[in-house]
Amino acid sequence: MTHTLNPSGIRAKAPRRPDGSFAKMMLDQCAPLPPLSVAVAHPVHANAIQAALDGAEADLLVPTLVGPEAKIRAAADAAGLDISPFDLVNSEHSHDAAATACKMAAEGRVQAVMKGALHSDEILSAVIRSRALRTERRISHVYAMDVKTYHKPFLLTDAAISIAPDLSAKVDILQNAIHLWHALFASQNRLPKAALLAAVETVNPSMQVTLDAAALCKMADRGQITDALLDGPLAFDNAISRAAAEEKGIRSEVAGDADILLAPDLEAGNIMGKQMTFFAEAEAAGLVLGARVPVILTSRADSRQTRLLSAALAVLYGDARSRGMFT
Repeated sequence: MTHTLNPSGIRAKAPRRPDGSFAKMMLDQCAPLPPLSVAVAHPVHANAIQAALDGAEADLLVPTLVGPEAKIRAAADAAGLDISPFDLVNSEHSHDAAATACKMAAEGRVQAVMKGALHSDEILSAVIRSRALRTERRISHVYAMDVKTYHKPFLLTDAAISIAPDLSAKVDILQNAIHLWHALFASQNRLPKAALLAAVETVNPSMQVTLDAAALCKMADRGQITDALLDGPLAFDNAISRAAAEEKGIRSEVAGDADILLAPDLEAGNIMGKQMTFFAEAEAAGLVLGARVPVILTSRADSRQTRLLSAALAVLYGDARSRGMFT
């Protein structure tokens, strides 16, 4: 699966940015699909309840609120939010809420799990502890993003879970992102282009991330990573700018036209994601993949739109998985 263009070389000019909003595209794709039943773990703050309400009003989610009933009702009453349409499952505390939500998913009572007002590691630990929710792959986080200065939406991974992934972990992280790209963009009828990011674009034996990138490309050639075109190591500028790639003499189908950005570690991915959101005003949505159900993992700093689009992302991924696009 490689990675060279035709002899005419790299086009310096990026493809034309498609018309239309990323958010509208996602919501339009969800419109014909049934809403996803979801257990919302520990929604004891107004923003977590509001996210469930917004998802329900958009016909994306059918929420069940899981947590201390008195606290949930008090938070809803204080914010003037009507939770009467939702089922409520009482639990003692946040750990119990996370475990109960995952048990509901494992038993098939809901199709997804959503983080409420609890720490990410609480809900993720509960997912990992549930044997019925585990798959052969590790869980990882993917951002779907649209930045005005880039010519198309893209995925960024992993910005939330994998602290210092080794080569084996990166295989799973990348394959999870590839599956999500196909769930979102199947209509494009092509392979996504995955850029394996590093500080440099050459293999340096002193920089493990460049060795990992080279190994991942060869693993794709051997069918150990499927359904994508890979190239790396690529510095960030070369991954997203054809002009920069051309200046460096890089001949690649991926350079300057990446659909998926694989960060070398969590810190790099997290900083990139937040820069794009707060500096570049990216439209963004996030999802945890690799479990048997999608896990909607939002942050307290996320906007209502980000929370809504994360629900839409879960609907699209869940639908693709249910149709056997991947396992």
